[in-house]
Amino acid sequence: MSTYMANADSVTRKWYILDAAGKPLGKTAALAADLLRGKHKPTYTPHVDCGDFVIVINAEGAVLTGKKLEQKYYYTHSGYIGSLKAVQYKRLMAERADFAMKLAVKGMLQKNTLGSAQLTRLRVFKGAEHIHQAQKPEAWDR
Repeated sequence: MSTYMANADSVTRKWYILDAAGKPLGKTAALAADLLRGKHKPTYTPHVDCGDFVIVINAEGAVLTGKKLEQKYYYTHSGYIGSLKAVQYKRLMAERADFAMKLAVKGMLQKNTLGSAQLTRLRVFKGAEHIHQAQKPEAWDR
């Protein structure tokens, strides 16, 4: 008996919806990362992009546990001296909750071209409305 290895031609992709309202940001991001990688499929192969499309709605309703809203910061640096910028997560979640969710998912994916390709299949929306009804997404509830 041989081990099954998926290839790019044999992958079939589905669309899933995750509702982040009232759920921790990290747990929702971890579930989205697993779906993007395809780890929920029996045909999962680590070196093949076999994941699905993921739509995260209600990103502004995601919660950060503990004191993360006050103590956690998002840092950016352009490379020039004195250009370090820090944004508190309280402000980031209020103004750009969709970016905070995408950033959390990005940190949980592989740091190579495979992870970059998987991140392109992530769609994050602040509210409950999304523009992908034509793809007939299924709600992920497992």
